[in-house]
Amino acid sequence: MAITTAEKRIYVNDVAVRDGFQSEPNFVPTDKKIALINRLSKTGLAKIEVTSFVSPKAIPNLRDAQEVMQGITRSADVTYVALVPNERGCERAIECNVDEINLVMSIGETHNLANMRMTCEQSLEQFRRVITLLRGSNIRVNGTVATAFGCPFEGDQPLYRVLWAVEQYAAIGMHSVTLADTSGMAHPAQVSRFSEAYQTAFPKLPATLHFHNTRGMGLANVMAGIAAGINSFDASLGGIGGCPYAPGATGNICTEDMVHMLQSSGYDTGVDLDQLLTIARDLPDILGHDVPGHIIKAGKRTDLAPMPVTASQATH
Repeated sequence: MAITTAEKRIYVNDVAVRDGFQSEPNFVPTDKKIALINRLSKTGLAKIEVTSFVSPKAIPNLRDAQEVMQGITRSADVTYVALVPNERGCERAIECNVDEINLVMSIGETHNLANMRMTCEQSLEQFRRVITLLRGSNIRVNGTVATAFGCPFEGDQPLYRVLWAVEQYAAIGMHSVTLADTSGMAHPAQVSRFSEAYQTAFPKLPATLHFHNTRGMGLANVMAGIAAGINSFDASLGGIGGCPYAPGATGNICTEDMVHMLQSSGYDTGVDLDQLLTIARDLPDILGHDVPGHIIKAGKRTDLAPMPVTASQATH
Protein backbone atom coordinates (compact mmCIF):
# COMPACT_ATOMS: atom_id res chain seq x y z
CA MET A 1 0.00 0.00 0.00
CA ALA A 2 1.33 3.43 -0.90
CA ILE A 3 2.42 5.68 1.96
CA THR A 4 0.83 9.11 1.96
CA THR A 5 2.90 12.23 2.53
CA ALA A 6 1.18 12.84 5.87
CA GLU A 7 2.59 9.53 7.15
CA LYS A 8 6.10 10.02 5.78
CA ARG A 9 9.04 11.65 7.56
CA ILE A 10 12.04 12.28 5.35
CA TYR A 11 15.49 12.66 6.95
CA VAL A 12 17.83 15.17 5.33
CA ASN A 13 21.62 14.90 5.65
CA ASP A 14 23.93 17.69 4.48
CA VAL A 15 27.37 16.85 3.07
CA ALA A 16 28.52 20.27 1.82
CA VAL A 17 31.32 20.86 4.31
CA ARG A 18 32.97 17.55 3.41
CA ASP A 19 31.84 16.50 -0.06
CA GLY A 20 31.48 20.08 -1.25
CA PHE A 21 34.49 21.79 0.28
CA GLN A 22 36.98 19.02 -0.58
CA SER A 23 36.93 19.98 -4.27
CA GLU A 24 36.89 23.76 -3.88
CA PRO A 25 39.75 25.58 -5.62
CA ASN A 26 40.44 27.66 -2.51
CA PHE A 27 40.79 26.57 1.11
CA VAL A 28 37.81 27.56 3.26
CA PRO A 29 39.18 28.87 6.57
CA THR A 30 38.61 26.72 9.62
CA ASP A 31 36.61 29.34 11.50
CA LYS A 32 34.23 29.73 8.56
CA LYS A 33 33.69 25.98 8.40
CA ILE A 34 32.92 25.84 12.10
CA ALA A 35 30.54 28.80 11.91
CA LEU A 36 28.72 27.26 8.94
CA ILE A 37 28.31 23.89 10.67
CA ASN A 38 27.05 25.59 13.83
CA ARG A 39 24.41 27.42 11.80
CA LEU A 40 23.40 24.25 9.94
CA SER A 41 23.07 22.44 13.27
CA LYS A 42 20.13 24.66 14.16
CA THR A 43 18.08 24.01 11.01
CA GLY A 44 16.69 20.54 11.79
CA LEU A 45 19.03 18.46 9.63
CA ALA A 46 19.35 14.82 10.68
CA LYS A 47 23.05 14.49 9.90
CA ILE A 48 25.93 16.75 8.93
CA GLU A 49 29.00 15.22 7.28
CA VAL A 50 31.62 17.44 8.83
CA THR A 51 34.91 16.37 7.30
CA SER A 52 37.17 13.53 6.24
CA PHE A 53 40.10 12.23 8.26
CA VAL A 54 42.22 11.76 5.17
CA SER A 55 45.83 12.66 4.50
CA PRO A 56 46.28 16.43 4.02
CA LYS A 57 48.37 15.59 0.95
CA ALA A 58 45.39 13.78 -0.60
CA ILE A 59 42.79 16.46 0.18
CA PRO A 60 44.47 19.71 1.31
CA ASN A 61 41.12 21.46 1.76
CA LEU A 62 40.26 19.16 4.68
CA ARG A 63 43.62 19.41 6.42
CA ASP A 64 41.88 21.00 9.42
CA ALA A 65 39.62 17.99 10.08
CA GLN A 66 40.44 17.67 13.78
CA GLU A 67 40.22 21.41 14.45
CA VAL A 68 36.80 21.58 12.80
CA MET A 69 35.38 18.48 14.50
CA GLN A 70 36.62 19.60 17.90
CA GLY A 71 35.59 23.23 17.38
CA ILE A 72 31.91 22.85 16.49
CA THR A 73 29.05 23.26 18.95
CA ARG A 74 27.07 20.05 18.76
CA SER A 75 23.32 19.70 18.83
CA ALA A 76 21.89 16.61 20.51
CA ASP A 77 19.48 16.19 17.59
CA VAL A 78 22.18 16.04 14.91
CA THR A 79 24.49 13.14 14.02
CA TYR A 80 27.98 14.43 13.16
CA VAL A 81 29.67 12.26 10.55
CA ALA A 82 33.22 11.98 9.24
CA LEU A 83 34.49 10.01 6.27
CA VAL A 84 37.32 7.65 7.26
CA PRO A 85 39.63 6.16 4.59
CA ASN A 86 41.76 3.86 6.75
CA GLU A 87 42.83 2.84 10.26
CA ARG A 88 44.78 6.03 10.92
CA GLY A 89 41.76 8.07 9.92
CA CYS A 90 39.63 5.96 12.25
CA GLU A 91 42.01 6.61 15.15
CA ARG A 92 41.76 10.36 14.53
CA ALA A 93 37.95 10.12 14.35
CA ILE A 94 37.87 8.29 17.69
CA GLU A 95 40.05 11.00 19.25
CA CYS A 96 37.54 13.61 18.05
CA ASN A 97 34.54 11.64 19.34
CA VAL A 98 32.60 11.62 16.08
CA ASP A 99 29.07 10.22 16.19
CA GLU A 100 29.40 8.20 13.00
CA ILE A 101 32.08 7.27 10.52
CA ASN A 102 31.46 6.73 6.83
CA LEU A 103 33.42 4.03 4.98
CA VAL A 104 33.35 4.18 1.18
CA MET A 105 33.95 1.55 -1.50
CA SER A 106 33.13 1.85 -5.20
CA ILE A 107 31.68 -1.34 -6.63
CA GLY A 108 33.07 -0.31 -9.98
CA GLU A 109 36.53 -1.85 -9.56
CA THR A 110 38.11 0.68 -11.91
CA HIS A 111 36.69 3.62 -9.98
CA ASN A 112 37.72 2.08 -6.65
CA LEU A 113 41.28 1.76 -7.94
CA ALA A 114 41.22 5.39 -9.14
CA ASN A 115 39.59 6.75 -5.97
CA MET A 116 40.90 4.46 -3.22
CA ARG A 117 43.94 2.86 -4.86
CA MET A 118 42.54 -0.53 -3.86
CA THR A 119 40.51 -3.41 -5.21
CA CYS A 120 37.11 -4.01 -3.63
CA GLU A 121 38.43 -6.99 -1.69
CA GLN A 122 41.25 -4.85 -0.32
CA SER A 123 38.74 -2.18 0.71
CA LEU A 124 36.61 -4.75 2.54
CA GLU A 125 39.63 -6.10 4.36
CA GLN A 126 40.52 -2.58 5.48
CA PHE A 127 36.94 -2.03 6.65
CA ARG A 128 37.24 -5.11 8.84
CA ARG A 129 40.35 -3.66 10.48
CA VAL A 130 38.55 -0.34 11.06
CA ILE A 131 35.58 -2.09 12.66
CA THR A 132 38.00 -3.87 15.00
CA LEU A 133 39.40 -0.51 16.11
CA LEU A 134 35.90 0.71 16.93
CA ARG A 135 35.01 -2.12 19.26
CA GLY A 136 33.94 -0.78 22.64
CA SER A 137 33.10 2.69 21.29
CA ASN A 138 29.68 4.21 20.71
CA ILE A 139 30.60 5.32 17.19
CA ARG A 140 28.21 4.08 14.52
CA VAL A 141 29.43 2.94 11.13
CA ASN A 142 27.80 3.71 7.79
CA GLY A 143 29.03 2.00 4.65
CA THR A 144 28.69 3.79 1.33
CA VAL A 145 28.39 1.77 -1.86
CA ALA A 146 29.80 4.27 -4.36
CA THR A 147 29.05 4.05 -8.11
CA ALA A 148 26.01 1.97 -7.12
CA PHE A 149 23.99 3.30 -10.05
CA GLY A 150 26.80 3.30 -12.58
CA CYS A 151 30.57 3.57 -12.89
CA PRO A 152 31.97 6.28 -15.20
CA PHE A 153 34.56 3.80 -16.49
CA GLU A 154 32.58 0.55 -16.58
CA GLY A 155 28.96 1.67 -17.05
CA ASP A 156 25.94 0.22 -15.25
CA GLN A 157 26.65 -2.05 -12.33
CA PRO A 158 24.37 -5.09 -12.01
CA LEU A 159 21.91 -5.11 -9.13
CA TYR A 160 23.34 -8.35 -7.77
CA ARG A 161 26.71 -6.64 -7.31
CA VAL A 162 25.15 -3.79 -5.35
CA LEU A 163 23.38 -6.29 -3.10
CA TRP A 164 26.63 -8.25 -2.77
CA ALA A 165 28.38 -5.13 -1.45
CA VAL A 166 25.58 -4.47 1.05
CA GLU A 167 25.75 -8.09 2.18
CA GLN A 168 29.48 -7.68 2.85
CA TYR A 169 28.83 -4.48 4.83
CA ALA A 170 26.15 -6.16 6.94
CA ALA A 171 28.42 -9.12 7.65
CA ILE A 172 31.23 -6.80 8.75
CA GLY A 173 28.85 -5.14 11.22
CA MET A 174 27.96 -1.79 9.70
CA HIS A 175 24.88 -0.10 11.14
CA SER A 176 23.54 1.52 7.95
CA VAL A 177 24.27 1.79 4.23
CA THR A 178 24.30 4.56 1.64
CA LEU A 179 23.80 3.84 -2.05
CA ALA A 180 25.66 6.61 -3.86
CA ASP A 181 25.19 7.83 -7.42
CA THR A 182 28.79 9.02 -7.56
CA SER A 183 28.80 10.26 -11.15
CA GLY A 184 25.14 11.15 -11.65
CA MET A 185 24.21 8.15 -13.80
CA ALA A 186 21.07 7.10 -11.90
CA HIS A 187 17.58 7.42 -13.38
CA PRO A 188 14.22 7.11 -11.57
CA ALA A 189 13.27 3.65 -12.89
CA GLN A 190 16.62 2.27 -11.80
CA VAL A 191 16.39 3.97 -8.40
CA SER A 192 12.96 2.46 -7.83
CA ARG A 193 14.15 -1.05 -8.74
CA PHE A 194 17.33 -0.89 -6.66
CA SER A 195 15.55 0.62 -3.63
CA GLU A 196 12.83 -2.02 -3.62
CA ALA A 197 15.37 -4.82 -4.01
CA TYR A 198 17.50 -3.41 -1.19
CA GLN A 199 14.60 -3.25 1.25
CA THR A 200 13.44 -6.75 0.35
CA ALA A 201 16.92 -8.16 0.94
CA PHE A 202 17.84 -6.03 3.99
CA PRO A 203 14.62 -4.89 5.70
CA LYS A 204 16.35 -4.07 9.01
CA LEU A 205 19.41 -2.24 7.63
CA PRO A 206 18.64 1.51 7.28
CA ALA A 207 19.39 2.94 3.84
CA THR A 208 20.27 6.41 2.58
CA LEU A 209 20.39 7.51 -1.05
CA HIS A 210 23.07 9.94 -2.25
CA PHE A 211 22.47 11.56 -5.63
CA HIS A 212 24.38 13.93 -7.86
CA ASN A 213 22.64 16.19 -10.34
CA THR A 214 25.12 15.65 -13.17
CA ARG A 215 22.41 14.91 -15.74
CA GLY A 216 19.55 16.84 -14.16
CA MET A 217 17.75 13.83 -12.65
CA GLY A 218 18.77 14.25 -9.02
CA LEU A 219 15.48 15.44 -7.52
CA ALA A 220 13.45 13.06 -9.70
CA ASN A 221 15.57 10.26 -8.28
CA VAL A 222 14.74 11.41 -4.76
CA MET A 223 11.03 11.14 -5.47
CA ALA A 224 11.55 7.68 -6.97
CA GLY A 225 13.41 6.61 -3.84
CA ILE A 226 10.66 7.91 -1.58
CA ALA A 227 7.98 6.14 -3.60
CA ALA A 228 9.99 2.93 -3.16
CA GLY A 229 10.12 3.38 0.62
CA ILE A 230 13.47 5.13 1.32
CA ASN A 231 13.29 7.95 3.88
CA SER A 232 16.89 9.26 4.19
CA PHE A 233 18.74 11.36 1.60
CA ASP A 234 22.08 13.13 1.35
CA ALA A 235 22.29 16.57 -0.23
CA SER A 236 24.70 19.48 -0.31
CA LEU A 237 24.04 23.11 0.59
CA GLY A 238 23.99 25.14 -2.61
CA GLY A 239 24.39 21.99 -4.69
CA ILE A 240 28.19 22.09 -4.41
CA GLY A 241 30.55 19.13 -4.61
CA GLY A 242 31.25 16.27 -6.96
CA CYS A 243 33.64 13.35 -7.17
CA PRO A 244 37.09 14.38 -8.52
CA TYR A 245 37.52 10.86 -9.94
CA ALA A 246 34.30 10.88 -11.99
CA PRO A 247 34.88 12.66 -15.32
CA GLY A 248 32.21 15.26 -16.03
CA ALA A 249 30.60 14.97 -12.60
CA THR A 250 28.96 18.10 -11.24
CA GLY A 251 27.62 18.83 -7.79
CA ASN A 252 25.38 16.95 -5.43
CA ILE A 253 21.67 17.58 -5.34
CA CYS A 254 21.01 20.82 -3.53
CA THR A 255 19.84 20.61 0.09
CA GLU A 256 17.58 23.63 0.07
CA ASP A 257 16.11 22.72 -3.33
CA MET A 258 15.33 19.20 -2.08
CA VAL A 259 13.77 20.45 1.15
CA HIS A 260 11.67 22.96 -0.80
CA MET A 261 10.45 20.20 -3.14
CA LEU A 262 9.63 17.81 -0.30
CA GLN A 263 7.85 20.38 1.83
CA SER A 264 5.91 21.66 -1.19
CA SER A 265 4.81 18.06 -1.75
CA GLY A 266 3.61 17.72 1.82
CA TYR A 267 6.46 15.71 3.35
CA ASP A 268 7.76 16.36 6.85
CA THR A 269 11.51 17.01 6.76
CA GLY A 270 11.89 18.61 10.18
CA VAL A 271 14.00 21.31 8.49
CA ASP A 272 13.44 25.06 8.82
CA LEU A 273 13.58 25.99 5.13
CA ASP A 274 13.74 29.75 5.66
CA GLN A 275 16.69 29.37 8.02
CA LEU A 276 18.39 27.01 5.57
CA LEU A 277 17.91 29.47 2.71
CA THR A 278 19.46 32.28 4.74
CA ILE A 279 22.57 30.14 5.25
CA ALA A 280 22.66 29.02 1.61
CA ARG A 281 22.55 32.62 0.38
CA ASP A 282 25.76 33.30 2.33
CA LEU A 283 27.58 30.38 0.70
CA PRO A 284 28.76 32.24 -2.46
CA ASP A 285 30.56 34.78 -0.25
CA ILE A 286 32.23 31.99 1.72
CA LEU A 287 33.41 30.22 -1.44
CA GLY A 288 34.05 33.25 -3.62
CA HIS A 289 31.86 32.05 -6.49
CA ASP A 290 28.26 31.33 -7.46
CA VAL A 291 26.62 28.00 -6.53
CA PRO A 292 24.17 25.85 -8.53
CA GLY A 293 21.18 26.02 -6.16
CA HIS A 294 17.89 27.23 -7.69
CA ILE A 295 15.76 28.37 -4.77
CA ILE A 296 18.30 30.87 -3.45
CA LYS A 297 17.99 32.62 -6.82
CA ALA A 298 14.31 32.13 -7.70
CA GLY A 299 12.83 32.09 -4.19
CA LYS A 300 10.24 29.65 -2.86
CA ARG A 301 7.21 28.89 -5.00
CA THR A 302 5.12 30.80 -2.43
CA ASP A 303 7.24 33.96 -2.75
CA LEU A 304 5.01 36.15 -4.92
CA ALA A 305 6.09 39.29 -6.72
CA PRO A 306 4.18 42.58 -6.71
CA MET A 307 2.13 43.44 -9.79
CA PRO A 308 4.19 45.39 -12.33
CA VAL A 309 3.35 49.10 -12.43
CA THR A 310 2.52 48.95 -16.14
CA ALA A 311 0.00 46.16 -15.54
CA SER A 312 -1.60 48.14 -12.71
CA GLN A 313 -1.96 51.21 -14.94
CA ALA A 314 -3.56 49.15 -17.69
CA THR A 315 -6.56 48.43 -15.46
CA HIS A 316 -7.55 52.10 -15.29
